[in-house]
Amino acid sequence: MGCGFDIIGLALDEVGDIIEIVQSEGDGLTITNKTDVPLPEDIEQNVITPVVRTFLKKIGKKAQIDVTICEKIYPGSGIGSSAASSAAAAYGMNELYGCPLSEEEVVECAMEGENLASGGYHADNAAPAVMGGIILIRGYEPLDVVKISVPGNFYCAVIHPRIVVSTKEAREILPKQVPLHSAITQWGNVGGLVAGLFTSDIELVGRSMKDVIAEPYRKQFIPGFDELREKVLAAGALAMNISGSGPSVFALCNHRDKAEAAGKIMGEHFTSRGIKNEVYVVKVSNKGAKLTRVSI
Repeated sequence: MGCGFDIIGLALDEVGDIIEIVQSEGDGLTITNKTDVPLPEDIEQNVITPVVRTFLKKIGKKAQIDVTICEKIYPGSGIGSSAASSAAAAYGMNELYGCPLSEEEVVECAMEGENLASGGYHADNAAPAVMGGIILIRGYEPLDVVKISVPGNFYCAVIHPRIVVSTKEAREILPKQVPLHSAITQWGNVGGLVAGLFTSDIELVGRSMKDVIAEPYRKQFIPGFDELREKVLAAGALAMNISGSGPSVFALCNHRDKAEAAGKIMGEHFTSRGIKNEVYVVKVSNKGAKLTRVSI
C-alpha cells in the first residue's frame, strides 16, 4: 500500500487462485496445471513445491500429494500471483491435515513460495492472502504480523496491463541505501497510514499512501504512470500506487462508484497505448484463503 513497501499489504475479493489438493499414501508430489496460464513444467520451479514440503516437514509427515491448479493469476502481474498459489497451498495443506499449524505458521509456509519466486522471504503478499484484511508486517525475526480491520467502504480499482515486470528485476533496480530525508518521509507516511486505518480517517489514509522509496524507480516500468495518477485522483480516488513490483496499478477509493470511475480511466489509459489489460473493481476483503469445497 504505497509507503507500506514490503510491510503492508491487503487482500481483495474475487481475485485469486483455485487449487485442489489430494493426499494419499506414499511420498511424492505432483502438480497439474489445468489453466491456460503458462507455468514451469519442472515442479522444482513451482512455488507450490517448497510450500508443501515445508508444511510436511513442520508436521513430521510423509505423503503423496497431488495438486491441481484450476484457476491462476497471471505470473508477473504484480497482484500477488506467487503469493496466491503459495497461500492456497499452505492453507489447503493445513486444512487437509486438520489445522495443526497456527495462522502465522501457515504464513511462514507460504513465504517459502515467495522466496522461490523473488529470492527473498517476505510476507506482505502472503500474509494478507492467508489471513485476509490489511496486514502490517512488524518484523521477521521472528515473524510478527498485525491484522488491521478494513473500513467497510474500501474499494479498489486494479488494472493488470499485459506487460511483464520481473519481481527480481524490480527489486534489483532499487537503491541499496536511501537518503535520511526520504526515510523520515516514508516513516511518517507509514505511521499516518496505520493511524488512518485504525481510526477510519479516510483522508489521512489517502494522504499517507505515498511511496518515496520504491515507486520513483519502479514507475518507469509502467507507461504514463504519473499522468494516469493525476487522472485517477481527479476522479475522486484516495490514492494510486503500484501493486507489488508492477505492472499492475491500484487505486484505493471510499465508494464503489469512484472505484468504477477509476477503473474506467485505467482501462482507457492502457488501451489507448495498445496495451491489453484486465480491470477489477473489488472490495478490500477481510477474508483470506478459504475452502470452496471438501471431498472425503
